[in-house]
Amino acid sequence: MNLHNLKISIRLGFLAGFLMLTMLVVGTEGWYTFADINANHVEAMRTAALLESSVDTARSAQVNFKKQVQEWKDTLLRGNDPAAFDKYSKAFSKRGEETHADLQKLKDLFVQLGLDTKQVDEALQTHEELGGKYLEALKQYDVKNPNSSHIVDALVKGMDRPPTQKIEDIVTYVRTQSSAMVLAANKKSDASYQTGKWILLVTTFLAVVIGVMVTIWLIRSIVVPLRVAIGVAETVASGDLTSHIDVSSEDETGELMRALRKMNDSLVAIVGEVRMGTESIASASAQIASGNLDLSNRTEAQAGSLEETASAMEELTSTVKQNADNARQANQLAATASEVASRGGVVVAEVVSTMGEINDSARKIADIIGVIDGIAFQTNILALNAAVEAARAGEQGRGFAVVATEVRSLAQRSAAAAKEIKLLIDDSVDKVEQGNKQVAQAGTTMGEVVSSVQRVTDIMGEISAASREQSQGIEEINQAITQMDETTQQNAALVEEAAAAAKSLQDQASNLENVVDRFELGAQRRSQQPRAAIKHIGGNQTKQPVRTISKVHKPAAKVVANASSEGWEEF
Repeated sequence: MNLHNLKISIRLGFLAGFLMLTMLVVGTEGWYTFADINANHVEAMRTAALLESSVDTARSAQVNFKKQVQEWKDTLLRGNDPAAFDKYSKAFSKRGEETHADLQKLKDLFVQLGLDTKQVDEALQTHEELGGKYLEALKQYDVKNPNSSHIVDALVKGMDRPPTQKIEDIVTYVRTQSSAMVLAANKKSDASYQTGKWILLVTTFLAVVIGVMVTIWLIRSIVVPLRVAIGVAETVASGDLTSHIDVSSEDETGELMRALRKMNDSLVAIVGEVRMGTESIASASAQIASGNLDLSNRTEAQAGSLEETASAMEELTSTVKQNADNARQANQLAATASEVASRGGVVVAEVVSTMGEINDSARKIADIIGVIDGIAFQTNILALNAAVEAARAGEQGRGFAVVATEVRSLAQRSAAAAKEIKLLIDDSVDKVEQGNKQVAQAGTTMGEVVSSVQRVTDIMGEISAASREQSQGIEEINQAITQMDETTQQNAALVEEAAAAAKSLQDQASNLENVVDRFELGAQRRSQQPRAAIKHIGGNQTKQPVRTISKVHKPAAKVVANASSEGWEEF
């Protein structure tokens, strides 16, 4: 079993268990050491007490024997009186019994102390023999004989010296053994203390050394993988996603490394997709900018044509007014009026043709704006997906989430601008269609003028009335063309704004591309990213043929284009 695959919690539990076991071992050893010291101390105290009791008992036996000898002398010296003899003889016997009891007790104490009882046994035997001899000699004591005490004393003279010497030897022996045993007990206690102390020190030292080794191993097994994980995180934070992350353990650090590897792989996939998206956005924005520039040039050309048309309509209005004023001279000026009417018809035909071209251009502009709106919608979806993936990445994807948010904001601004331009273009288309209808009305009026000139001789009154109607129609046409000119100028301004927005979108896409390029995905990963094909937008458009427009008195209904991406901001 590989210890590195153990969970960190299990390793920490192992360390805690080892420390507790070490404390238990050290504590147990200390307890046994102190228990041994205490036992030695108790044994020393017991021995000291027995030795002290032995000394006291030996001294007591010595004192009692001396008193017994004194009682013997009192018996001999004061035993003339039978009562006194009986008293001192009993005292003699009593002292003998006490001496015997002390010697027997001393023997028992020697046995408890483990001392040799030979001297005590000899003293007991000598004392018993001495007592027998004293009693035998005492039987020969004659109360009536004054010299009987000397006779009896002579019988036992000197017999008390051996017991006395033996008891004194016992006292000396007890004192000597007492000092020796106390010294031995002290040495034993000291030896026990020293042994326990060294055992405790060695056990503690071994426990500390092993504990330090286990702690260092545990720290390294946790810190080293964490440092590797920190290095991987710092590498990813610096933009390098080419790191190869190896997982060599099954513990929490191994799970962390696997999570970092999954995060790195996810970031590689996300950044790759975003990089492809930014390249597509950059290419599309460049095409949009080119198309808007072309559209701006054509709009300016259209504005110039409208100015010429307005000038021509002013001349036509002046001519019609002059024709109305000179209606009374219709006979002389019929040919001139017919020529003027013919020119007016030609001009109106040109106006109709120009209005048709304007209408076609306005519809093409609306189509281009719809493409811009669609691109902005796709950009918004891509940015939203990038933000979602960045949110899944957590803290490591926060910077990328900010970039994705900025791209989405830019896409929404582009969509809003495109929608506004689209509304303006739709309004322009409506007004152009109204102008076409008014030009058609002007063509009809010019036809009536020509017919009236041809019939001017017969219907001068009708010519005058028709001239007034013609003057009013021309005035309306002039106003419509002026309005068309203003609308065209507005369209030109809006196209310039669209071009500026496209240029801004291109710049933002370039910035986003630069931001994404700071992530290193590796040569193989980069080679797997195909560049998106961009459909060319703009260029020369085929002109539509001029349609003949009939006179319509009612204004045309407003045309509303149905955009497929209408309301996409609510996604």
